[in-house]
Amino acid sequence: MNYEHEFAYWMALSHLPNWGNEKINRLIIRILDNYKISFAEFFELNAEDLKHEFNLNDRQVKDIEQAKTDLPNYSFLSESLIEQGFRIIPVNSKEYSSTLKQNLKVQNAPPILYVKGNTKLLNEPSVAIVGSRRASERSLEFTRNIAKRCAENYEVVVSGFAKGVDKTALDATLEYNGYSIVVLPQGILTFGGGIKKYYKKIIEGDVLILSAYHPNAPWSVGLAMDRNKYIYGLAYTIYVAESDSKGGTWAGVLNGLKKGRNIFIRKPEPGEKNANNLLIMKGAIPVDFYGNPVKENKNTIEEKLKDILSEKALPLEAVKNALKSEIEIQDKELRKILAGTDFIDSKRIKGKTYYFLKTSLPEQGDLFSE
Repeated sequence: MNYEHEFAYWMALSHLPNWGNEKINRLIIRILDNYKISFAEFFELNAEDLKHEFNLNDRQVKDIEQAKTDLPNYSFLSESLIEQGFRIIPVNSKEYSSTLKQNLKVQNAPPILYVKGNTKLLNEPSVAIVGSRRASERSLEFTRNIAKRCAENYEVVVSGFAKGVDKTALDATLEYNGYSIVVLPQGILTFGGGIKKYYKKIIEGDVLILSAYHPNAPWSVGLAMDRNKYIYGLAYTIYVAESDSKGGTWAGVLNGLKKGRNIFIRKPEPGEKNANNLLIMKGAIPVDFYGNPVKENKNTIEEKLKDILSEKALPLEAVKNALKSEIEIQDKELRKILAGTDFIDSKRIKGKTYYFLKTSLPEQGDLFSE
């Protein structure tokens, strides 16, 4: 299907301010599938029709009216993108990643993708390799091992373009003659330097540059965090080299585990200061240095807390220190775990919060003694 004559409409709808992917996707479904009208016909509707036929409120109608005035600009922008060799892929295109659509569904799938490179990579077996910007050399070597394995198995490596694990995953994949999708935290037109650097690999079909944001959107911390869901969404399999107990990798893994996805994470060596073991306790699957699953004793953080608090109540810092040999965890996250564990209670004593097992009573002996 040829969408080029409708790209301006797709772009105007996809970048409605403050609507979010779900609201935009549901509007597109109503236009194309429920009402079975064209975008051109939709944009010809007046304010009253938009309110009554599509149940839009005054603010939403105002957004659509503004989008109408932006159509000439989007028409010019879409033509410019095509002339420069970029592709625009709507969510209902056969070229759109079926993996992305399946993982993110209508709630989070971006309504439009801007890409440059080999679009066939969007529907090939794919693996995301993720991790910290400040990852250790051990984690970066693990990243290279996984990238090599993916290249040998003809799996596409999905990554961002951040320092550390992301960049290592991309460069190692290309070093081993593999394929990669680079997911940008910015508009595709603002990534000129990166496209220039990897231009040969893009032309040869080894790399696809992808953005879900307005083509002229600058890099931002917010987009960098938001972009992570697209990295995870594009991948059939996810490997984590290293995670802190906060930030994009941490949030992405927790969100993936919540959705029931299998996420493989490098089993850290003794003494490493990262949150890998904590994520394993939360359900991530531990793997060795080469990505092979390893047997893990079923020892959850709840069981460790039972052992730590079995004899006496302890303040937060003491609990954190007791976990320190295996788990690096932030105070905020530990408080959240302690507060959400049904067999643990707390009590304020002289301005300090002590945590103890509910089966232990504060009156028993020296439970609260230092």
